[in-house]
Amino acid sequence: MTDRVHPSTKPATNGTTATNPSFPATKAQLYGATRPVYRPQPNRKRSRGCFCSCVLWTAVVIFTLIVLAAIAGAIIYVLYRPHRPTFVVSGLKISSLNLTSTSHLTTNIDLNITTRNPNKKLVYTYNPITISVTTEKDDILVGSGLLPSFVHGTKNTTFLRAAITSTGLQLDDKSGSKLTSDLKSKDGVALKVELETKVKVKMGGLKTPKARIRVSCQGIKATVPSGKQATKASVSNAKCKVDLRIKIWKWTF
Repeated sequence: MTDRVHPSTKPATNGTTATNPSFPATKAQLYGATRPVYRPQPNRKRSRGCFCSCVLWTAVVIFTLIVLAAIAGAIIYVLYRPHRPTFVVSGLKISSLNLTSTSHLTTNIDLNITTRNPNKKLVYTYNPITISVTTEKDDILVGSGLLPSFVHGTKNTTFLRAAITSTGLQLDDKSGSKLTSDLKSKDGVALKVELETKVKVKMGGLKTPKARIRVSCQGIKATVPSGKQATKASVSNAKCKVDLRIKIWKWTF
């Protein structure tokens, strides 16, 4: 029986090293070698659109709140019709107003003030009130006083009385000279009364924060008593200006 010789699957070397045949690169391979790696970019248009939408909705919400606050303030204003209180100097009596040669001032004045709350539904609550009396022309302090706190009810008229005093108040030479000249005037000395405090307003169940109120009264003519008898100042031409700003939502009165 004869042996069959099968051809070897290994390539014949014949003493030489076999090499793989090389083929030219395809167009796809050449294109892929130079093509940059793809990296997805963020959608800037979409981000800008979201930002604009947020800004728009925020503006709409703020505008709506402002409109609602204005409507609420208008309703409160129509319902309550707030008005400032009024003040009148109803009397001023000078017991003593002495200025020494060394510009020391001693004062004793009785001051009467009438205040009225014209509102039907507003109640004013006042802190203690500081009072100062000065000369109208040169603003020289003559004396000061204090009124206790009080509640001013609706449609109420309240009479206030205060003692204005100063004991040995030292004035500078210039102020002393001017006050001496005013006290010797035949027409009397023009005085100014100023009140200052804080007040809050109650409207039903609503209470406002405390606000500063200032009252300035001018047109008061006073003469100095020559003896022990007190003299009454002329207050017929006195007028008081009230400076009060209370905010109720968007309304100020």
